[in-house]
Amino acid sequence: NTKEVKLSDSGTVLYDYAKQMIVLQKQIEDTFAVREEKAQQRITIAASTIPAQYLLPDILAKFVEKYPNQQFKIVEADSSQVVEMVVNHKVDIGFAGTVIDKRLCKYIPFYQDELIVIAPNNEKYRNISCDDASWIINEPLIMREEGSGTRKEAEKQLKKIGVNIAKLNVIASMENPEAIKRAVASGMGVSLISRLAAEMELEKGNLIAFPISSEDMRRDIHLIYNRNLQLSRSADRLVKVVKEMYKK
Repeated sequence: NTKEVKLSDSGTVLYDYAKQMIVLQKQIEDTFAVREEKAQQRITIAASTIPAQYLLPDILAKFVEKYPNQQFKIVEADSSQVVEMVVNHKVDIGFAGTVIDKRLCKYIPFYQDELIVIAPNNEKYRNISCDDASWIINEPLIMREEGSGTRKEAEKQLKKIGVNIAKLNVIASMENPEAIKRAVASGMGVSLISRLAAEMELEKGNLIAFPISSEDMRRDIHLIYNRNLQLSRSADRLVKVVKEMYKK
């Protein structure tokens, strides 16, 4: 009888232990399921300066309105770095104004931006009347930083109108369009910038704008994702929201 009691006790202990293990396993599975669900809900985004500051806020507001409780991680970088992060699977989606690698990335153009020359709103610049921006060769020029999609596109457009880039009088390079606009408004020089970034200052009359060329030389802002990766459900929804917002 004593042996039977011991065996019975041992069996009870093992049974209780097994139940505890099952409960623990269920808790672990539930925890990882929640984490996986949250990971699916979080969208990692890399964006260059212009889309990050002037387009992405409206896009994300529209997305959250349609899909509440969504989480985002946003990294601001230059266009080259954005594409690099998409290629290396560091982010789900990128936004940039430069096409770099079509083999690995899918580029969806969704917004057309125009680059313009901005200058202080004073008598000197109000008296300038030119069909293109070739006159800036004689002006102190503030440019975006190396690697910026805006800078690459500006240099490309200036070359098209015959401006020798090497002869430009670049007195400063800045990363932030807001800093550039303030520097120009204070009389430091002129700059080439996105019209999207300068709209408010142009409306207020703090700055005046000139075309780079008489031709239509607008550039596309792209949504970018990796061709070789399947988008998460949340990221796929974001792509659809962008297409819907800018379908015209």
